[in-house]
Amino acid sequence: MTYNNYLYLPKVTKSLLVIKQNEMKKTLITGATGSLGQLLVSALKSKADASNIAVLVRDTAKDIVKDYESQGLDIRVSDYENTDKLKVAFEGIEQVFLISGSDLDARLQQHKNVIEAAIAANVKHIFYTSSVRKTESKDAPLDAVISGHAQTEKAILNSGLDYTILRHNLYSEVVPMFIGDKEQLLKTKAIYLPTENGKVAFIPRKDFAEAEANIIVSPEDYRNKIYEFNGSTLFSFEEISEILTDILGEKIAYVSPKVDEFESQMKTAGLPDPIVGMLSMFSQGIANGEFNFEKTDIEKVLGRKSQSLKDFLGQVYA
Repeated sequence: MTYNNYLYLPKVTKSLLVIKQNEMKKTLITGATGSLGQLLVSALKSKADASNIAVLVRDTAKDIVKDYESQGLDIRVSDYENTDKLKVAFEGIEQVFLISGSDLDARLQQHKNVIEAAIAANVKHIFYTSSVRKTESKDAPLDAVISGHAQTEKAILNSGLDYTILRHNLYSEVVPMFIGDKEQLLKTKAIYLPTENGKVAFIPRKDFAEAEANIIVSPEDYRNKIYEFNGSTLFSFEEISEILTDILGEKIAYVSPKVDEFESQMKTAGLPDPIVGMLSMFSQGIANGEFNFEKTDIEKVLGRKSQSLKDFLGQVYA
């Protein structure tokens, strides 16, 4: 609805809308300068008064933080390692939206610090971005990723806080990260990943952000529940190669090598070991069906289907 449309609403309706906008509980977003965090803050600003949105940041000199401040958002400063600073940052906060940390080695303790500080500061409700999974086995390729999520979920469930756990499938944005940009694809004319025939229900970050903003402003509807957010359609990387063939007008082949061959080739090509490990780990998880989910809760929250991967790739590789 545009502002001009809004002007023509009956006066009583406008008043109700303004009241509803200001009703959102004071909510703090962690990871607010990251990719998902920025999209979530943007989505929230259209639904709630800026004064009810707090953002947790480490570096106030960042341009995005200065932008937040100019927009009237409440800037709270702390890092995940300092529980005492987190407790201060959470003062007066009713809801914390915990975007999972990116440091796989450190994030479980970081998440526990956030939960501890939230309890101490009398936060009422915590939201957490977790991950879908088929198994929590220590032998699974994605254990390094899934273990931290599973243990964080348990800590939240045992915290006594109201909670909403949001299990994400893979972002659509990881596809270009895994296979390269347009220039690289036109050069190699192939997708080279050991994902076999595994399928993924990809969703773009913007759809996660929109759905989660809807949840934050109506928390009672989602209190003490666990949701699985999967894309509306499943895709294999062979199907992705066919989509890209149509988009680029060049045949893009799909090659699924053995894992050891893949890792050897990537290292020979000069990729750092951590990147090779990450690509291998996720590829094996995809091959094992870890992201193959047909059921999704996000459509109910959005009121529509999530953006298809085909449309997303059409925008990225046009």
